[in-house]
Amino acid sequence: MAKSKYVSNKNETIPLFKNSFLEYFSHIHPITPVVVYVPVLLICAYFGFQRVPVVNGILAYLAGILLWTLTEYIIHRWVFHYEPKTETGKKIHFLVHGIHHDYPRDATRLVMPLLVSIPLAAFFFYLYMLAFGNYYLIIFSGFVLGYVSYDSIHYATHHINLKGKFGSFLRSYHLRHHYEDEHTAYGVSTPLWDYIFRTVPSYLLDLKKVPDIELDKEDNNKAKA
Repeated sequence: MAKSKYVSNKNETIPLFKNSFLEYFSHIHPITPVVVYVPVLLICAYFGFQRVPVVNGILAYLAGILLWTLTEYIIHRWVFHYEPKTETGKKIHFLVHGIHHDYPRDATRLVMPLLVSIPLAAFFFYLYMLAFGNYYLIIFSGFVLGYVSYDSIHYATHHINLKGKFGSFLRSYHLRHHYEDEHTAYGVSTPLWDYIFRTVPSYLLDLKKVPDIELDKEDNNKAKA
């Protein structure tokens, strides 16, 4: 992806579509993935664990979470950061991910819209049904938990002063991707695959190298809530 010419540090946005229907659904409240997908993953886990031994089910659940982290990395690196050559391709890319790099603190476009996430969830559900036999419900549940965690972490890195070693690391790590080098640190929920594919930044946790983004009053109130 070409380096953005403009990067806003405010919680602001721009319209993407002239069509009011599309524009409305391009915005999404950050709690939406939790409300929509937590019931899905709980139902899948409940019925899934009735089909297989408990220990095997736990291992399959962990495999589903791990599978999400790999999917997250692949999509972020090779789909969101694909560099199109045509003008049409560049416009589509801006709609998909470019706007997030120009307006990284836009709270209404930080998590995936349902018009995108629901078809993707259905695709992976049927794919896992074909691939994993009796384990597909458990693996899918772990996969969805990974996705919900990713969206929640992604929102938090942009709008909450995360505390503790792990929280501050994730925030620093993702902001490094935005403000230093967008060709490293593709992992949001974990740096695991960055290490494996050698896209981890050359140094870590050097907070002096990450711009100090002050949270506005509204965000601070949310962080304290």
